[in-house]
Amino acid sequence: MTGAGEAITRVHREEWARVVAALARRLGDLDVAEEVAAEAFAIAVERWPVDGVPPNPGAWLTTTAYRRAVDRLRREAKREDKHREAMMLFSAPEPLGAIDDDRLRLIFTCCHPALAMEARIALTLRMVGGLGVPEIARAFLVEEAAMSRRITRAKAKIKDARIPYGVPYREDLPARVAGVLAVLYLIFNEGYLTSGDGAAVRGDLTAEAIRLTRLVGVLLPGDGEVAGLLALMVLTEARRAARVSAGGELVPLMEQDRDAWDRSLIAEGHALVRARLASGQAPGRYQILAAINAVHTDAGDSRDTDWSQVVALYDQLVRVDPSPIVRLNRAIAVAELDGPQVALAEVDGLPLDGYRAFHATRADLLRRLGRDDEARAAYDRAIALPGNAAETAHLIRAARGLVRRSR
Repeated sequence: MTGAGEAITRVHREEWARVVAALARRLGDLDVAEEVAAEAFAIAVERWPVDGVPPNPGAWLTTTAYRRAVDRLRREAKREDKHREAMMLFSAPEPLGAIDDDRLRLIFTCCHPALAMEARIALTLRMVGGLGVPEIARAFLVEEAAMSRRITRAKAKIKDARIPYGVPYREDLPARVAGVLAVLYLIFNEGYLTSGDGAAVRGDLTAEAIRLTRLVGVLLPGDGEVAGLLALMVLTEARRAARVSAGGELVPLMEQDRDAWDRSLIAEGHALVRARLASGQAPGRYQILAAINAVHTDAGDSRDTDWSQVVALYDQLVRVDPSPIVRLNRAIAVAELDGPQVALAEVDGLPLDGYRAFHATRADLLRRLGRDDEARAAYDRAIALPGNAAETAHLIRAARGLVRRSR
């Protein structure tokens, strides 16, 4: 039972997006695809401990879910012509697209311009990333009920508007790519530090986000932001092995073992950044973020980081994306260049009370300034907010360090 249970957990993590995407293509209905996929996993929970795990779990789940969908349509068909219409849907040829990949089709469907940007991102995180509503709600800093309604409305709009399931034609790609890139970046970030319980890092999500970004790059080889996002992802992925300690604690960038970084990914990322710089085109958000990561990964030691260049790049990023989170990250770099007092003055003006990294940053700056009582309060606030267990462990250790220092 334990072996089968572990297999189901692993297969759900690795195959959910593939199963749902294949079903969505065949059924043309995201709600039905998600529901019958969930039913197939429930059947697996019952059967696999008895029958054993099938040789191809993803195919088994897809076939089982498809049969459940056919049975459902047969039960629900009130007239013979409706039944024939359903059977025609099942036997319809696959839609044509620039790249034959079900998950890429699903992303472009979820990211249709008819949907609001936030709805596109949330829906794709649910359907492709396999994230739960609580995880997505935390990523958006909204209530779970509100996020659930948002996702439900997005699926209904796709169905009611008969939005096609497929990769758009080349001339339509530029209007669709911004939403797709935003989704891929969020999926990657969820894999790099998961928002829920369980493993701190999900390599399956980071690998899938990189794979799909490469496919988008094939569709749009001259798009600077696609190349920038790919560079950002591979430079960040290069540090994954050093991200969490053997004891399960998050390791900040400044403390990571740089010998554990993947040099081949760093070389790829640097090459992509240099190519974008050589293009002479004004960089967008992802290209600037990639350049910041290139500076970090170019330094052999945290003390060798060119913080003036990092701050200059953040100044450029703020002009493109003046969000509070970007300003928070800029302040972290400012602390290394101009000191924690200057950085704290910038941080304190940000409207991010419900954001864990905001309080963790304040706590660290206050600690460095010797304001230990205030730092402890900030650490307590950060620890109280939802987040990954590895991140929580790091914050608890930092807070305990303050207690030891005061004795």
